[in-house]
Amino acid sequence: MKELELRDVEILGGFWRERLATNLENALPHQWNQLEATGCIQNFRQAASLSDGFREGMFFADSDAYKWLDAASRVMAHHPTPQIQKQVNELISILEKAQMQDGYLYTYNQLHFPGERWENLQIEHELYCLGHLMEAGVSHYLATGENQVLEIARRAASLLVEVFKDAPPIQTDGHEEIEIALLRLYQATGDLSSLELARKFLERRGRMRGYGWKFLQQSRRTTRRMNIRNRQRTLYQQNHPYHQPPTQPSRLLHRVPPLLPLRLAHSLLTGKYAQQNRPIREQTVPVGHAVRFTYLQTAIAMLAKHTNDVSFIPNLMKAWDRMVIRRMYVTGGLGALPLIEGFGRDYELHPDLAYAETCAALGSIFWNWEMTLLTRDAQFADLLEWQLYNAASVSMGLDGTTYFYDNPLASRGELKRQPWYTVPCCPSNLSRTWAALGTYLYSRDENDYWVHQYISSRAELEPGMIINTISGLPWHGEITIQLEMDAPRQAAFHLRIPSWTDGYALFINHQAEDISHPIRTPVQTACGYSPYTSCYLHLERLWKPGDEISLSLSMPIRFYRQDRRLPSCGGKLALGRGPILYCLESTDQPGVDIFNLTIHRESIRANWEPDLLQGCITLQGNTIDGKQFKFIPYMLWANRGSSQMNIFVQG
Repeated sequence: MKELELRDVEILGGFWRERLATNLENALPHQWNQLEATGCIQNFRQAASLSDGFREGMFFADSDAYKWLDAASRVMAHHPTPQIQKQVNELISILEKAQMQDGYLYTYNQLHFPGERWENLQIEHELYCLGHLMEAGVSHYLATGENQVLEIARRAASLLVEVFKDAPPIQTDGHEEIEIALLRLYQATGDLSSLELARKFLERRGRMRGYGWKFLQQSRRTTRRMNIRNRQRTLYQQNHPYHQPPTQPSRLLHRVPPLLPLRLAHSLLTGKYAQQNRPIREQTVPVGHAVRFTYLQTAIAMLAKHTNDVSFIPNLMKAWDRMVIRRMYVTGGLGALPLIEGFGRDYELHPDLAYAETCAALGSIFWNWEMTLLTRDAQFADLLEWQLYNAASVSMGLDGTTYFYDNPLASRGELKRQPWYTVPCCPSNLSRTWAALGTYLYSRDENDYWVHQYISSRAELEPGMIINTISGLPWHGEITIQLEMDAPRQAAFHLRIPSWTDGYALFINHQAEDISHPIRTPVQTACGYSPYTSCYLHLERLWKPGDEISLSLSMPIRFYRQDRRLPSCGGKLALGRGPILYCLESTDQPGVDIFNLTIHRESIRANWEPDLLQGCITLQGNTIDGKQFKFIPYMLWANRGSSQMNIFVQG
């Protein structure tokens, strides 16, 4: 299937129009200010010889600016505000001056270690940063039609092709991303050298002998370089006594189980942490760092799509099944283990310890989209929707200026949203995903059109064929699809029936239609949520200008039973309605122990509360001992000050 471009789809109303307005008006300006305040943008000015100072931030800090540029560029497809345009143009001008003549751009080396390159690719994220630069270049080009950033990206890609076309397996990046970027660059430009280098990077993974020893060598070199940088900092401070370095946010703190450091060491030295333990055609088990794993699977699916190599699909399916059935939280969150920031063993899904990093949910969204295009299977679009509303959207506060990095399923009050992080990868990653949300709604293939997500929008499916969708989701299941076309045409529409509904009514031009749909066998999962029953309705006929499709989806309250093998929450229930998962927040239950509730399932009712959390559906009912409770959407918790939160109850 072919996806639509940024400029082909505009989100026009409803729930997502409000969220995207927050992204544009609050989140992106806030992120820019934070990138300035922490020295990230200033690093590029120094590399461009536009100012003096000392480089700040992690060695991979460049990527945070690139992801912001990516997000801001995508927004400009439909909402090029003067402020965003000014900041984008300023950053582009700086990048053009900071990039070296041969295309190299990595401020950590340029400012601290001139002349050193590609030293510690398993650790220092050099290619990861360049990958996000390339993605920003593609997004800016597709959104605006201008090629300034694209040319920066192409120069960097040309350098990589020259350096890495015949490189050994150790010359792959420890954090997958460059592969996605090269494939996006190929898709936008048709540059076959980018496609071929992406394929080589992917096929080389997991093929190096003595990985553990080579990783230790790179680790020692990384430590040596960090010590040199620290001495440089001390010397700079001595020579510039009035220099005031920017204040960096505090690091995340997590409760770490006793044996987890040993498990981290084993994961690093065996290559599992960075998916270097097996060649990609043998990887069927989600292991290691969850963001890296989902980015890798995304790239493999993209490569399969662009090369028509169906041999990748069986193992992609096996890895996805293993993740969904045994290693995914009911929120759609991925990554059970702090420190490793990744997958644990099967059924190792502790709600309090859950890392469930926002970027891992986003990586899974990217993967699910590619699998949707590759297979035309509704289960992938179903999980994309579930993770979009729950595992990912929980990260950004309603104000657009406070964030979560990790997203546990229970909190005793220790977790609160922060304006920024020492490693601020999630805020701009979420913003760029939201800014491209329209590209995940529809696809086409000849005279077949797919509607994957029901979000109020207007899209040009192809010249002469426009679709207008009016959706009540996520709160109400009424959806209207209006067709505008230049002439009648024979075509098929495929409408996704979500896993969370138990029935629907279909009308075409206000006439009821009884169209059969595939009956899919439910698959039991550890978390209770199962996307496997989702399917597409097939509507084929001669469509005429002005035709209208109405779809009414039932939205029952669902109870997602946790597998009894899960620690702490095994056998308990999580509540959902439509695509939304719910939680208890102490703010709504003063004096009630939200971690020990047994509910009367029959008492629960859905209630629209227009003045709560900018308007939402809550679930209210009674416990077996007569107390009242209120569930709110999990994605909206922690927007009213400090609180405790819990998803799971007895019942």
